[in-house]
Amino acid sequence: MLRRRFLQLSGFSAASLLLTRINPVSGEPFQAIHIPSEVEVLSLGKWFRLTGPGDRWTYQQIVVLLEDSMDGVKVELTAPGREIEKLRLVWKLAFPSDSKYLGDHWERSYGDLAWESASPKRKAPWYLLIHDGRDTHAFGVKTGANSICYWQAGPQGLELFLDTHSGGSGVIPGDRTIHLAEILGTKSLPSETPFQTDARFCKMMCNKPILPKKPVYGINDWYFAYGNNSKDLILRHTSLMATLAKDSSNPPFSVIDDGWSLKSARGNDECCWGDDYTRSNSKFGDMSVVATEIKKLGMRPGLWTRPLLANKNDKPTALIPLREKDKKPKDRYIDPTIPENLQKIADTIRLYKNWGYELVKQDYSTYDLFGRWGFEMNEELTSPGWHFNDRSKTNAEIILELYGAIRQAAGNMYLIGCNTMSHLSAGMFELNRIGDDTSGKEWARTVKMGVNTLGFRLPQHNTFYAADGDCVGLTTNIPWKENKQWLQLLTESSAPLFISAQPEAVGAEQKLVIKKSFEMAAGLQPLGEPLDWLNNPRPALWKLNGRSVNFDWS
Repeated sequence: MLRRRFLQLSGFSAASLLLTRINPVSGEPFQAIHIPSEVEVLSLGKWFRLTGPGDRWTYQQIVVLLEDSMDGVKVELTAPGREIEKLRLVWKLAFPSDSKYLGDHWERSYGDLAWESASPKRKAPWYLLIHDGRDTHAFGVKTGANSICYWQAGPQGLELFLDTHSGGSGVIPGDRTIHLAEILGTKSLPSETPFQTDARFCKMMCNKPILPKKPVYGINDWYFAYGNNSKDLILRHTSLMATLAKDSSNPPFSVIDDGWSLKSARGNDECCWGDDYTRSNSKFGDMSVVATEIKKLGMRPGLWTRPLLANKNDKPTALIPLREKDKKPKDRYIDPTIPENLQKIADTIRLYKNWGYELVKQDYSTYDLFGRWGFEMNEELTSPGWHFNDRSKTNAEIILELYGAIRQAAGNMYLIGCNTMSHLSAGMFELNRIGDDTSGKEWARTVKMGVNTLGFRLPQHNTFYAADGDCVGLTTNIPWKENKQWLQLLTESSAPLFISAQPEAVGAEQKLVIKKSFEMAAGLQPLGEPLDWLNNPRPALWKLNGRSVNFDWS
């Protein structure tokens, strides 16, 4: 283990958090983060200060090791006989008063990402960028961490929290050592914009993304059908749009969204049972036949599913316990720490592959695990006091096992994560939905959710996964002049393009534009860059294909 000289950083700038090292393999210089000045552990609701400084911090039988890695600092925890909720690492330093800060989100974003002034209450999940007017500094953890991490910046300096809950209770690791995270940092290069630094740092955080072999594009029925779909509607939609896609070397996807599965009765006192995603309803019939028909029309079939939703075949002992707000639950969810449940999920994913589907969009897993949406997680990820069947694993470890089971079962099928933990999705899924739903009914929602998320999470595109900003809801409810702009931004940004096209809203002009958009989306596009994102949470000025484009989102 390499040992670093401890530095007291009080009063230093953000640059003082970084030191220059030489990669022993490549010989190239890179920046690494210093060890923190304080380490604390939260156990049974009480914070304990560990003694250091250096690379070994202790309190009674609790040991936190900070080990130099090739390009950062590994954090490891050993706590036999203890219940651990969180770790807190502190770097004492001062930030320029006019600095701006940008964080990420737990799972999808909700139209609320922006460069902001310092707020000690604002959590920055996974990574944090600090722009001081000249330089951009980035601090984060590598993807695939075994804790759920967030940063906070305030008057006392910079803090990194590593959440080790198991459900709403502390993890009980026993005698094992948990590798919680690997901390990274960097500073902008002389020629970089903040956006370019962000994209480079995302690449540093994810060494081994799983990316589509070719750009992904196509159609999805949700934003005009909203679950009121059928085999006939899907094939009509596919037939209409397939005539506008002519790249036979990279055909588009036709993704069947929610509405195809067998509905179950709900509402008894013991439990509420959800849909059965291994069986289709009478509106669709044999799902393998639907997949075959989609292929005949020239598109690649995709399917939406909700892997953790329980149905009438699941025993009460297989379910996640009721949580604080689940007094009269609409649905119940299976516990993924029970091996039989993971096997059931894997078998369902393999079933879709056997049916002939080439893409699966798996949804709702974060909500189903924790009972909260990402925008409700600013205080805590979930209600306190409950836990999964296996308390020896952290929430992050549980999620990674769930994603890993889905990944292995999918084989060569593409996977889209939706409502999945962003940093834990990287390296697991080819695509990830980076924002909350756009709309086929409200243009303002598309601007809020779509434009915001694309502007601030596009650096994750082709660094973590293909970043899906969600669909163009092409319907008669939204003026074409508005949707045409969102279509153009998705097409030319290089992000995946999915269109939900109500047949009645597709006229001659729309067909011409969609045909051109599909042609561009089938090939590689340069990464779009928002040029006014430092001051505009709905970026309107973009660099697309080497030229500046100004959108009117009002």
